[in-house]
Amino acid sequence: MSGGDDILTVSALNVAYGESKALFDVNFRVGPNEIVACVGRNGAGKSTLLKCIAGFLKPASGSIMSNATSLVGIAAYAIAGMGIKYVPQDKKVFSDLTVRENLELGSYASKDYDWTQVTEYFPKLKVLMDRKAGFLSGGERQMLMIGRAILGRPKLLLVDEPTEGLAPSIVGQLREVFRDLSKGTALVIVEQNLPLVCAIANRVYALNEGRIMAELAGHESIKPENCERYL
Repeated sequence: MSGGDDILTVSALNVAYGESKALFDVNFRVGPNEIVACVGRNGAGKSTLLKCIAGFLKPASGSIMSNATSLVGIAAYAIAGMGIKYVPQDKKVFSDLTVRENLELGSYASKDYDWTQVTEYFPKLKVLMDRKAGFLSGGERQMLMIGRAILGRPKLLLVDEPTEGLAPSIVGQLREVFRDLSKGTALVIVEQNLPLVCAIANRVYALNEGRIMAELAGHESIKPENCERYL
């Protein structure tokens, strides 16, 4: 599987936590401006895959390439500096800092001090700029984390369970944000919300017990009932 033109190409990836294997010979790719979704039950290996791509875990074997550059062994902060941003599942922000200060940290890292896109996507953050991030709701924290991650206009955004525990109105807002982001940024989204996945994804990988069980492409194939059979 060659990946010179792909934003991301994962080949024969194996990952283990000590003696326990988590991913088995995973092959995975993301093209320019694609939204690629990973679906599967809890413990299927979806978050492990994202953490490995983002540089937080080192694979036992296999390759992770971005535009023909290997990411294996590169520090997580350096991978972020290459335009590959990771939004983890835990919705952790700098609780003692305000929304403004959280965004300023993102700006310092990315050298992007233009927050126009952030506040256009998430107008509520403009109102909350001086609120301590520790007092934000789960949905507001998710807005802040995604807003911080898109500073610097990354080429690839890795988003882990973005809609977990969020109100339907915020899920709908994120759906439109992801669609618009994909005009300039490729996305990999780990998500349990199959209607959302089927509404926005160009391709879907179904994982089960660390293995890719299926790759679905095109709107005729990407339907909730087709995804569910592999879960």
